[in-house]
Amino acid sequence: MAPRTPTLIQLLGLVVTLGAVGVFSLFTLDRLAGLRRLGSDIVDRNRRDSLQLIRIQDDVAQLGLALRDMAEGTEPYPLPAYRPQFARLKGDLENALEIEAKLMPAARTAPQQKLLEGAFGRFWDQMDKLWALAGEGRENDARALIRTRIEAERATMATVISRLLVQNNEAEAAAVEQIQAIHRKVELNLYALLAAVLAAILLTGSLVIWHDRRMFAQVALLSEQRKELAGEVIRVQEDLFRTLARELHDEFGQVLTAVGLMLQRVEKRLPEGSGERVELHEVREIANQTLERVRGMSQMLHPPVLDDYGLEKSVEWYLRQFEKQTGLAVHYEKIGVAPWIGDSVAIHVYRILQESLNNVARHAGVQEAWVRVSYSPEQMEMNVEDRGVGLPESPREKGLGMIGMRERAELLGGRIAFEKLAAGGTRVRLAVPLSYKGGKG
Repeated sequence: MAPRTPTLIQLLGLVVTLGAVGVFSLFTLDRLAGLRRLGSDIVDRNRRDSLQLIRIQDDVAQLGLALRDMAEGTEPYPLPAYRPQFARLKGDLENALEIEAKLMPAARTAPQQKLLEGAFGRFWDQMDKLWALAGEGRENDARALIRTRIEAERATMATVISRLLVQNNEAEAAAVEQIQAIHRKVELNLYALLAAVLAAILLTGSLVIWHDRRMFAQVALLSEQRKELAGEVIRVQEDLFRTLARELHDEFGQVLTAVGLMLQRVEKRLPEGSGERVELHEVREIANQTLERVRGMSQMLHPPVLDDYGLEKSVEWYLRQFEKQTGLAVHYEKIGVAPWIGDSVAIHVYRILQESLNNVARHAGVQEAWVRVSYSPEQMEMNVEDRGVGLPESPREKGLGMIGMRERAELLGGRIAFEKLAAGGTRVRLAVPLSYKGGKG
């Protein structure tokens, strides 16, 4: 059964993360809109309203100073001389009250607003009486009116204005506290979002890591099974080659040898110069040539020298055979003292050498090749080089031979590399540890 991919887990984690971010974004936008409403509808409006109340308070204070001068009579001016000043202050107060009425905060009640308007209305009614008394020349009565009624109304106006200012300040402080509470809530929600996102990432990452570990374990198991299968296939192949080589050498070789001897005996019985003897001689030559081919095929399938003399002599023997068969000149160099390397390792090295040189003969388009084998107590290294066309650019052009060489190198616990030389050509580099199981002897 094909393993499932972590796509569904990743998509689920992405949806959860995006959902959390989206919900938090909507909540944050709503909170920010609330902050804007608090800032514009309450705080800013209260501040502008307070500015108008301070303006009114300042005008009321100026009224108080003027009334004090009028009541004391210390100035050399008659009471009607103060009327233009009061008219100017009244106009400014009416304008301020009109603006303040538009900026009136929602927390102010109708009775409070009515009290403010009533205080100013009563004050200006008393001022009209004062101007009437002053016009009649009854300045003493007018000053008495200031001390008894007008100053009391002015004090009432000042008190109402002060209370409204305090109320505005309290409303502004409450709004600021509410804004801070919203900020704290948004901050807490931000931490909660971060925790949720981190938890989603952690959960998704953990699931993906767990899934990847399972996948890698399956891949490692499949790789090990593939390696074991490749090793078994190669062993079966070598057993088959060994059996075929033995059959060719022992069975067909003996049959062809017997046929050759029988033909030779018959040939000797025929008269010299007879046509039958000449034809029989040709048949015997064909039998001998076939015998040589069978022996050559037997040695190529599994050279007996590999079992009898080990890897070093097998390499030397094969290079001579390869030169005879292909006409390529092979320059061989051996470095170090070669230990005894038995068939379990030697056969794989021999096959890699065989495949490398066959590739040179088939694809390189050259007449020379270089083989260098170096030995050390720990490992042996073999390089096969040519100055030909080099490796193909597309991996698809590489044949199964290179795959087989890699499989054999892995079975030996070694490394193999296919290098494209800068000057042109190819180098096959094989390194095999001699301490590997089956490496020596």
